[in-house]
Amino acid sequence: MKRLFPIGLLAAVLLGSRFPGLRAQSGSPVFDESFSSAKVGEVPESFMVLDGQFAVRDEEGNRFLELPGAPLESFGVLFGPNQAEGLEVTARILGTKTGRKFPTFAVGLNGVGGYKVRVAPAKNALELVKGDDVQATAPFKWTSGQWTRLRLNVKASGSGVRITAKAWQGDEEPKEAQLQHDEAGKLPPGKAGVWGMPFSGTPIRFDDLRITPVP
Repeated sequence: MKRLFPIGLLAAVLLGSRFPGLRAQSGSPVFDESFSSAKVGEVPESFMVLDGQFAVRDEEGNRFLELPGAPLESFGVLFGPNQAEGLEVTARILGTKTGRKFPTFAVGLNGVGGYKVRVAPAKNALELVKGDDVQATAPFKWTSGQWTRLRLNVKASGSGVRITAKAWQGDEEPKEAQLQHDEAGKLPPGKAGVWGMPFSGTPIRFDDLRITPVP
C-alpha cells in the first residue's frame, strides 16, 4: 500500500524547504538521520515514501528504517534537499540472502531518475546506475547479514558533473572511489534516496542516512 502525503508536505519537498533533521551551517551535514528518536512503526515526516511498507523498527535498542521482505519489487524513499550537485550521501544498509536468492539495494542522488550506487550480490558487483541504465561496474564481495556502507557524490566538473561512489563492509573504508563517471551536461535537481529490492524474501534495513556538501 502506498503512503500518501498531504499537499503541503509535497510542496515543501519540491521547494527543498527544511524538515526535522536538516542543518544548514557551513561544513555540517544538511541531513542526518540515525532514527534513534524516530517513532517505531512509522516513517519520519522528512521522508517521502515512493512505494513499499517502510517503517522504523527497533532491535535491542537500535532503531533503523526497514523494508519488509515482501512483496518482491523495487521500493524507494526520498529525503533531504532538492539539489542538482555539490552533495554527498552516505548510508548503512543490511540485507540477507536466502539460499541462492539475494537482495539488491542502493543509495542515490538527484531523485528517481538520478544516479545510484547499487550493490548487486547476485553478480558480485557494485554498479553505478542512472535510472535503469548501468554506467559503470566494479567487483564487490558481499557478505550476507553484515552492514554495508555506501557513499555517493555528485559535484561540478567543467561544464558537467563527476559522479563517484564506493561501498565497503567492516571498518576500513576504501581510500579511492571504486566507481567514477563523468556526465557531459548538468543534472536536474532532486532529492537523495535509498532503494531496496528484497528478492531474497527477507527485510532490508537502512540506517545512518547523511547528506553533506562537497566542494
